[in-house]
Amino acid sequence: MYWFRRKYRQIRKTLDFIPLIWNSYDFDYRYSIDIFKKHLEYQAKFMESDKAMSLDSKSYAQKIRTAIRLMEKVYDDEYAHQYMDIIDKKFGTTHYDFVEIDELDKDGEPLYKLELRNEGARDEEHQKEIDEIRTQMIKEGREKQRRAHKLLWDYIEWNIQKWWD
Repeated sequence: MYWFRRKYRQIRKTLDFIPLIWNSYDFDYRYSIDIFKKHLEYQAKFMESDKAMSLDSKSYAQKIRTAIRLMEKVYDDEYAHQYMDIIDKKFGTTHYDFVEIDELDKDGEPLYKLELRNEGARDEEHQKEIDEIRTQMIKEGREKQRRAHKLLWDYIEWNIQKWWD
């Protein structure tokens, strides 16, 4: 009976991972992170179950879930993109326009540049001020993102050897 239950779980787990593996690529580490995160989700679920033997398994499951939440924040670039919502709330929706410039590429095709325009900008000078604020906020967001990434992996390093039953 155990053999059949084990095979059933293995097949179910394999089927769960197939979409992740099928849709992944080898050129981006993010796909490896997604597979790792999925496995951590399985591990947390097991440690929360009645099958776990360790006295601290529920506590470890909570720590695994914390790591998963941190992974989502870090790898969805939450901190790096926070500035976009702040700018839009403060200065109105940002519009992105590609504007042709007076240059051609090597094939004679026109070149374009990206211009950002906020609905709340009173004039061009005010838009420049908004753009300066945006640039500063991008730098701060990248720094927050870098710190969050380090915190995530420090947290995993500190805890991972306890995540077993």
